[in-house]
Amino acid sequence: MKRLLTVFALLCAVSASAQYQGYVRVQTRNRDYRFYNPSLSPKERAAEVVKLLTLEEKAAQMLDKAPAIERLGIPAYNWWNEALHGVARTPYRVTSYPQAIAMAATWNPEALALMADQTSTEGRAIYNDNVRKDKGVIPQYQGLTYWTPNINIFRDPRWGRGMETYGEDPWLTSVLGGAFTRGLQGDNPRYLKASACAKHYAVHSGPEWNRHTFDVTVSDYDLWDTYLPAFRSLVVDAGVTAVMPAYNRYAGQPAAANDILMTDILYGRWGFDGYVTSDCGAINDMWRNHKTSPDKPHAAALAVAHGTHTDCGDDTYLSLVQAVKDGLIAESEVDKAVEKLFEMRFRLGMFDPSGSTPWDGIGTEVLESPAHANHALEMARQSIVLLKNEGGILPLDRTKVRKIAVVGPNADNARTVLANYNGNPTNVVSALQGIRSRAGRGIEIVTNRISHWVNNDEFTDIEALAASLSDADVIIYVGGLSPEIEGEEMRVSLEGFRGGDRTSIMLPAIQTRTMKALKATGKPVVFVMMTGGAIATPWESENIP
Repeated sequence: MKRLLTVFALLCAVSASAQYQGYVRVQTRNRDYRFYNPSLSPKERAAEVVKLLTLEEKAAQMLDKAPAIERLGIPAYNWWNEALHGVARTPYRVTSYPQAIAMAATWNPEALALMADQTSTEGRAIYNDNVRKDKGVIPQYQGLTYWTPNINIFRDPRWGRGMETYGEDPWLTSVLGGAFTRGLQGDNPRYLKASACAKHYAVHSGPEWNRHTFDVTVSDYDLWDTYLPAFRSLVVDAGVTAVMPAYNRYAGQPAAANDILMTDILYGRWGFDGYVTSDCGAINDMWRNHKTSPDKPHAAALAVAHGTHTDCGDDTYLSLVQAVKDGLIAESEVDKAVEKLFEMRFRLGMFDPSGSTPWDGIGTEVLESPAHANHALEMARQSIVLLKNEGGILPLDRTKVRKIAVVGPNADNARTVLANYNGNPTNVVSALQGIRSRAGRGIEIVTNRISHWVNNDEFTDIEALAASLSDADVIIYVGGLSPEIEGEEMRVSLEGFRGGDRTSIMLPAIQTRTMKALKATGKPVVFVMMTGGAIATPWESENIP
């Protein structure tokens, strides 16, 4: 009987030890592998894993969609997640904070750090829920490795992705990017709360339409004074754990396999010790578009030799098997890359018993919590800029206003409110909805889109539409731009736009025409401008109060 009790106790211990944060081990023999031992350092554990892998398995682990290795109990993991201003692209309902360019306008690093901390809290809740429901199957946009922040310098105001950045100033970008990184990753001495990624390294401020082919050359002064300070700050001072090279070439070499950027600066001068992921399709660009490598094996070997550990979006890194066989790269170099990837997963606590990290108990109740929603609202308030207020029109006096017209292409547009690289909250409050809610029952609200952002195919007689609003006490025109026409590598063929970028910084002429018609009604006009990038408004600045 005593022997049976002993055996039963051992079986219970094995069963308990098999429950790991990140997956459930179904083969109890896996407990004998040393990489499961939490007392070893992440580097030691990563080395133990790689010893057990075939070359084919190593290459597959270097894709963003790393497959499971069932014989070792290692679950599949998708490295690609986003959290530019709140957890992004997840099927869960989450808190959406102001777009990055708006958060930069707060000039408040403490607020940004809190936002990032709240974001990684919601990210942990989503990750934990997947672990609980799916036994460790972590799909895209639900892991703990976030490819953000975008700390490129918004050098050209026509760049469609400038909205994702903290603006044109290297110092402000350094401060805010560092605050974001520290807030997202946490300060636990053993575990990362989440992993941040500094992108797109380096010398990238558009254009979007030819980013897969162009070569950029800048002076050494501009390189170090403009484009590198924020990256150095995040790598050296904030301890960012990932870096993403840009699509373009710099000084003739692709960013992901660049002697100056990668070998000399990132690893040599700055001593970076995290992992590097390619942008999605960038390794393919090396042989397909930049033509700096003749084929997949050469491109894969070159990128790995320069310290790019993950190939996102394609399968070029699977050709590392052939590259090793052809002598283009030593298998030991592949080992180093795979070790770095597993080290990151160990630092995130993915293979340790449930309860090991301080965040294993976070549940989905934190998603869209009142504290998070209140902070998002406060950041939005701090980001808004009042450019002009002639005649004391604002704030509106409810004792004198009985009818408000809220018009324009962004008046009731949820897409513009959410920007890009966004999550989806339960409720999205447009300008129209917000004004209607604040006005209450005593004030009539009328609305009409009245114009498109750029063309006028839908609205043939703007002047007549404007005249129909002449009985309103005040007209609020909500215009500007939208992520539907400016953003990342877009197929937009409108006047003044190309591939997501703009060819002019002027407010589109149709909007100026519309506001001229509104002004002709003789009623006060308020122009609310929503935009990711700078817009020139010469007529509006002179004529709209």
